[in-house]
Amino acid sequence: MPRFLLRLTLLALPLIAAAVPAAAQTSLAHGDQAPAFAGVTRWINSPPLSTDGLRGKVVLVDFWTFECINCLHALPQVKALDAKYRDQGLVVVGVHTPELDAERDTENLLAAVKRLGITFPVAQDNDYATWNAWHNQYWPAQYVIDRQGRVVYTHIGEGGYDAIENAVRSQLALGTR
Repeated sequence: MPRFLLRLTLLALPLIAAAVPAAAQTSLAHGDQAPAFAGVTRWINSPPLSTDGLRGKVVLVDFWTFECINCLHALPQVKALDAKYRDQGLVVVGVHTPELDAERDTENLLAAVKRLGITFPVAQDNDYATWNAWHNQYWPAQYVIDRQGRVVYTHIGEGGYDAIENAVRSQLALGTR
C-alpha cells in the first residue's frame, strides 16, 4: 500500500471507531464491574434486584429466551447450579431478552417460566437495556460475578458446564476462607 494511503487510513481510524456504536466496540472482560440490570420491565420469582444489591453474593447471570433451543439445552445445567449452590450463597439471575415477538409477551414468559420449572429470579428485558449494558450478543450466555461485583467467568453457548460450575465453586470457596 502506498504510504499516503496508509497515513490516510491511520488518520481515519479514530473517525471510523467513533461511528461504531459503543456496544459493538466493547465487551465485558474478566475483572470488569458487572453492569446494572437496566430497563427491566418485570421481575419474575423475585422483587427487583440490582447488581449493587447482590454484592457479597456469587451471581450467575444467564441470558436466555424461551424459544431458543440452545437456551433450552443449557437450562437444566443452570437450574442444577441454582439447586445445588443456592444455600451456599449463589444467586442465579435469568435475563430473558426476547428474540421473537411472542417472547415479548409477559403472559407467554410467565407460562414458560412455570412450564420449565424455573424458580430463580428472571428479569424481563424486552427493550434489550440489560443486554446492551452487558454488551451481550448471544443466547445463551452465562456470566459468573464474584462477591465484589466483578465478572470472573464468561461462557457463550451450550456446553462448558463443568467450567461454569468450577467458576461458581471457586468463587463460593473464596468466601469461606
